[in-house]
Amino acid sequence: MESRKNNRGNELLQSEKWLKFQEAAGKQVIRFFTDNWSANGVVHSLPFVGKYLYVPKGPLGRIRSQETGVKEGGLVKSMMESLSAKAKEEDAGWIRIEPETDEVLAEIRNSVSLKLVKAPHDMQPRETFRVSLALSEEELLASMKSKTRYNIRIAEKRGVKIISSTEKRYRDEFIRLVTGTAERKGIAPHPVLYYEAMLETLLGADATILAAEKDGEVVAANLLTFFGDTATYLHGGSDDRHRADMAPFLLQWEGLREAKRRGCSWYDFGGVSTAEFEASEGKWLGITRFKFGFSPDTRSTVFPGAYDIVVSPSRYATYLFLQRIRTLLSSFGKR
Repeated sequence: MESRKNNRGNELLQSEKWLKFQEAAGKQVIRFFTDNWSANGVVHSLPFVGKYLYVPKGPLGRIRSQETGVKEGGLVKSMMESLSAKAKEEDAGWIRIEPETDEVLAEIRNSVSLKLVKAPHDMQPRETFRVSLALSEEELLASMKSKTRYNIRIAEKRGVKIISSTEKRYRDEFIRLVTGTAERKGIAPHPVLYYEAMLETLLGADATILAAEKDGEVVAANLLTFFGDTATYLHGGSDDRHRADMAPFLLQWEGLREAKRRGCSWYDFGGVSTAEFEASEGKWLGITRFKFGFSPDTRSTVFPGAYDIVVSPSRYATYLFLQRIRTLLSSFGKR
C-alpha cells in the first residue's frame, strides 16, 4: 500500500458537476473555493441529531505553493474558519471531511480551533486501486493475472459485446443491474431517483455507460467517469444468470481501453481491502481479488479516512451514542 500523493481524479467529488448532481438528487450543497483550495459540501440530516456538513474527498488543495515551496497554512486556516462559520450558519452539528493526505490532515488539525476527531466510519473507501495507463494495451494485458486474461477471452468467445452509450435504454438497464446487484449482496441501494439524477447530470463528455450485451440482452453495465487525468469506475452491476459469461472482466478491460483513448493517465477501480485480501476473508475479498487481477503488481492507495470537526459537542455526543447503540443492535441481530 502507498499513501496518496496526487490523485486529481478526486476532484470529481469536489467539482461543480458533482454539486449539481447532488442538487438534482434533492440535497442542499455549499460551495467554498479559492485559487488553491476547494471545500464544497453536502448538507445531510439525521434523526434526533439534525444536520451535519459533509465535504466529500476534501478539502482539496495543496499544502505548498508550487512557485515558492512555502506552506500555505494561512490559506488553510482561512478556509477552515469560513467552513466552520458556514456550518454554524446552517445549524450543522459537525463537519465531516476527507483529507487527501496525512500532510493535509496535519495542516487542517493545526488550523482549526474546534475539536477534530476520527469519524466513527468512513464515507468513501479509505483504500482504492488505481492503475497507471502509461503502458500499451498489449503491456496492460500482459501485466494482468493469467486468470483475468482468460476470463476476458471467455467473455469474447461467448459473444459478449461492449457498447458505450448515454441512451435511455442503457440508463434504465444500468439502474436495473446496479440495484439488483446491491439487493443480491444484501446492500441497500440508492433510490432509483438518485441514480436517475446522477446519470442525467454526469453523462456526456464527463461520463458514459459501458454496457455488456449478449444476444441483444444487457447482462452487465458500468458507469465510467472522466475527470482530470483519471477515469473512475463509479458504479456497476451484473445479471447473476449470466455469471458464466464473464462480462464484468470484459467491461473493465474495455473501460481501461476507453480511458486510454480519452488520454487519461489513471484508471481508478474504486474501493478495495488489502487486509481482507491478505487474510483471504471478509466482505471485500471477492471484489478486491477481482480488481487486483487487472494489475497484481500495483499497490493500492490509502487515504487518511473521514474526520469530524465538532461544532456542537452535545449533538455530536448524542450522535456517537446512537452510533454505538446501532452497532450493538446490528451485532446482536447477526447472532
